Amino acid sequence: QVQLVESGGGLVQPGGSLRLSCAASGFTFISYAMSWYRQAPGKERELVASSTPTSGRTNYADSVKGRFTISRDNAKNTVYLQMNNLKPEDTAVYYCKASPYFAYGDDYWGQGTQVTVSS
Repeated sequence: QVQLVESGGGLVQPGGSLRLSCAASGFTFISYAMSWYRQAPGKERELVASSTPTSGRTNYADSVKGRFTISRDNAKNTVYLQMNNLKPEDTAVYYCKASPYFAYGDDYWGQGTQVTVSS
């Protein structure tokens, strides 16, 4: 049974930091690219950051470059999103996604974790 369980969201003041975690199970983690998406109220879901399985190559949305860092621990089947210098416009539900990298297959999504940036 595939599971992606996000944690680490919450309420933080502007300029603060949070670290999101996504624990994966039920599939071969090292064969999947892992990504973080977010969806704000009334907006479409957007890609925030992604990481390839073994080379660790990363990609970021322009709006978070220099502030957010994606990383993965293949031994723990976990992907992280370190978010620094948070802004009110970062407020959204954050989702982790697993995409097969070496073959065709289904994507998997987590249930999401709320991040609210407000004073």
